[in-house]
Amino acid sequence: MTAANDSNSLHSNPLARSPLFDLYGEFGAKIAPFAGWELPLQFQGIRQEHEAVRTKVGIFDISHMGKFALQGQGVLDGLQRLVPSDLYRLEPGRAQYTVFLNPDGGIIDDLIVYLQDDDRVFLIVNADTRDRDKSWILRHLDNSAVEFRDLTQSHVLIAVQGPDAETALQPFVETDLSELPFFGHGEPTILGKPGFIARTGYTGEDGFEVMVEPEVGQPLWRALIEEGVTPCGLGARDTLRLEAALALYGQDLDTHTTPLEAGLKWLVHLDSKGEFIGRSSLEQQRQNGVERRLVGLKMEGRHIARHGYRVLYRGESIGTVTSGAPSPTLGYPIALAYVPTPFSKTGQNLEVEVRGKPYPATVVKKPFYRRQSSGNS
Repeated sequence: MTAANDSNSLHSNPLARSPLFDLYGEFGAKIAPFAGWELPLQFQGIRQEHEAVRTKVGIFDISHMGKFALQGQGVLDGLQRLVPSDLYRLEPGRAQYTVFLNPDGGIIDDLIVYLQDDDRVFLIVNADTRDRDKSWILRHLDNSAVEFRDLTQSHVLIAVQGPDAETALQPFVETDLSELPFFGHGEPTILGKPGFIARTGYTGEDGFEVMVEPEVGQPLWRALIEEGVTPCGLGARDTLRLEAALALYGQDLDTHTTPLEAGLKWLVHLDSKGEFIGRSSLEQQRQNGVERRLVGLKMEGRHIARHGYRVLYRGESIGTVTSGAPSPTLGYPIALAYVPTPFSKTGQNLEVEVRGKPYPATVVKKPFYRRQSSGNS
């Protein structure tokens, strides 16, 4: 397998910067380090940005996400061995959320696979795991006919999210966005230049993710904000994804967690005949049942369950919070946590230890927030 046009390692500098970094200051960004990058934590404020995405439209710079383009005969056959989802179900122009697994069924990373045509696939992976994912792919996709390109630092990736996302983005794209289905994607002209656009996102709202070169991304970012789209940072991105119960790798998912434990059974296609790394472990776990599950918790009162806090039952520690925050939409604190399966049923009363004291929590159905479906969902 050949690796061509590879971007420089993110570790060559202490912190990497998006091609949009120089524009952050124009809109009042507060910068924070994240996954080896300097990124905006917030612009106007987390609550305001969160509300904008829920009610209108917001824009995120997500250029730090790993962006891999793979091309060559047999590329889909090779990738199929790395994920538990049946990629052969995909048609060109459609995408699949899935995971890379180790032999024990633990999650190496979660990602989206975009099938462009039979010989071309685009992947978006997490920033923290980009180098590891790249090595994993190159190690296992042993095919000299497949070209691998890392576009992480050479391209801009922008997320336009919210109920008004289609209306806001349409003037800049020379294709009818209303015809693009959920998890559909294409390669339309954007501001007169070639681009990539997908109806995907990480907020629980309708929206798009747009990949373009910097010469397009910079004017697109500025133009969208000038047209009233709210710039948003990492803070709002986290509260939005938590309300939608979308997992964050490194907190809710890791190499010691299987997709069956994490509530991702729907992406595991054991009925397919193909082999994939970790299959036997998942088959055994499906047969025997999982010992723990990722659940949603509603905190009583205003006490916030944070990552790493202990989950208790009658004073005994039984689990751990993986993500937690106040929910701006719902008006109370919410959390995700792993608990033993017998304690995972909706309505189960538990407690979370906050600064040494136990406070009531209830297992609730996920997601915490669900938008009204549109015709493209």
